[in-house]
Amino acid sequence: MNPFKLAVILCFILNTQTLPVFSQNLPETVRQALNQNGISESAASIYIHEVNTTRPVISFNSDKPMNPASVMKLVTTFAGLELLGPAFTWKTEIYANGILKEGRLQGDLIIKGYGDPRLNLENFWLLTRRLYQTGLREITGDLILDNSYFDVLIGNPAAFDNKPYRAYNTSPEALLVNYRTTELRIIPQPENKTTRIVITPLTEFIELNNNLRLTQGKCGEWRNALGTSIHVDANNHASVNLNGNYSSACGEKSLLLSLHNSQTYTLGLFKQLWKEQGGIFNGKVRTGIVPDKGLLLETFRSPPLTEIIRDINKFSNNIAARQLYLTLGTAANSEPATLTKSNNAVRQWLKSKKLDFPEFIIENGSGLSRNERISSLHLGKLLLKVFQSSVMPEFISSLPILAVDGTMKKRLNDTIVSGRAHIKTGLLNGVKTMAGYMLDKSGRRMAIVFFVNHANSGRAQLAMDTLLQWTYQRP
Repeated sequence: MNPFKLAVILCFILNTQTLPVFSQNLPETVRQALNQNGISESAASIYIHEVNTTRPVISFNSDKPMNPASVMKLVTTFAGLELLGPAFTWKTEIYANGILKEGRLQGDLIIKGYGDPRLNLENFWLLTRRLYQTGLREITGDLILDNSYFDVLIGNPAAFDNKPYRAYNTSPEALLVNYRTTELRIIPQPENKTTRIVITPLTEFIELNNNLRLTQGKCGEWRNALGTSIHVDANNHASVNLNGNYSSACGEKSLLLSLHNSQTYTLGLFKQLWKEQGGIFNGKVRTGIVPDKGLLLETFRSPPLTEIIRDINKFSNNIAARQLYLTLGTAANSEPATLTKSNNAVRQWLKSKKLDFPEFIIENGSGLSRNERISSLHLGKLLLKVFQSSVMPEFISSLPILAVDGTMKKRLNDTIVSGRAHIKTGLLNGVKTMAGYMLDKSGRRMAIVFFVNHANSGRAQLAMDTLLQWTYQRP
């Protein structure tokens, strides 16, 4: 044989043998799990790629634009870490507008928000405590809420799924106190076959009627067993009636509701906490802006972004994700924040990382959207880019750990893959997704993305768990 031809053949054989394994096909076990649950293969998209290698392990329907649900939070949080920095904090300012003398403010107190996603019950208590420590004791005027840092319409909370009082449907605001959430903690009391309800925060604007019947048997979908009836009157007073059954097997559970608008909620909580400090306030509430003559009394800082994104990713906090997304548009000191500015900021950031995602649609950054789109291929490429970033440790540590915490705490417990993956999950009607990293049995780090957009997507967990196990055990 011609020596030149022999050399070409040998080169071809060697190169072919050293290429990583690559497949455009589903693993057979995953295919069976999809078919068994009535999910067509065309509705699934998978991308698996070992970090620091050139070719994917699996690329199945990976270029198909799909709804990622809450997995879109991975784009928002990675962008946040790089554009704002891991140590970034949000501020909340308190101003006096009037005459302040000997601890008495003859005028209004103004609270100006800048989008803090963690101005929760505990931190709002700290804010009022620090205000009291300035020496202020009495406020004769009103409470003014300044939301001007965000220029965004307050949407209809029923628009997404016709559940206007569910906490996850709360709209973003520059001054968002405790996510405007009221917690109803249900505590079974088997000794007298009743339930006790603890309301937090309990303000003058809420009334509860507990008609729950304590039952035996499996817990199941306990929320669906509650007949929750809510009425909010013209004065924003909320009446909540809890009817139906509650199984003692459920133990303690919390129902999170958003019952009031921002003014009523913040007023009720401020009055309660300010009175507990020993302060005096009998005014009303209204919106406004800080005047030029306003006297700055206190500046309160949020926890750092690294802590915020752990809450966003591990527990899929939609409201915090939306607050962060709006903040991205102000990274270049451009205020007020708008969705358009945030969209432009994210797209410029992707471009700077040489990532071209033509199908990419981001609406609010949380994944709580029917319109957001990304392909599993491009989300996988983004996950690979994480390993070229200085914020890689902070990003990965924010993801739920398989069988350990967050939204993955009850997945694949006591199996060989427990603790071996950091995976973000997503769930909407007709959508089930996951994306993150798996450390396989050989110590290789795999970026893994699995999308299902199908009417039976709620049954896709078996296929996803099967893919995680297949990825771990592959040769």
